[in-house]
Amino acid sequence: QVEEELKAAWAQQAGQLQEMGRRERLLRSDVQRAGEQLESFKTRVMQICSPSAAGSTGKSVTEQQVMEKVRQLSDENQQSHEREKSLQKQLSSRLAKEKEVSADIEVFKDSLQKLQ
Repeated sequence: QVEEELKAAWAQQAGQLQEMGRRERLLRSDVQRAGEQLESFKTRVMQICSPSAAGSTGKSVTEQQVMEKVRQLSDENQQSHEREKSLQKQLSSRLAKEKEVSADIEVFKDSLQKLQ
């Protein structure tokens, strides 16, 4: 009876080991797939950000390169927003000045008409 119990325990252990091995293979496969997806994502980001910098050389893109490019694009975006604000201020100022000049012209026209 002890022998039967040992055989059953052994069979159960063997089944658990097989299940653990299967899970390990699945996890390794998932990790590999995730790594490939990350590489693909990094390459796509670099191709979008700078087509000449990625893909054409056949080298994999490093996370540092992606982060630098994203940081550069963020800085450029910030500069564009600041430039847009500056241009909006200039436009508002010019429109206000134009309104003032138009009002002055109307006053001048009225004065000319009264003098005639």
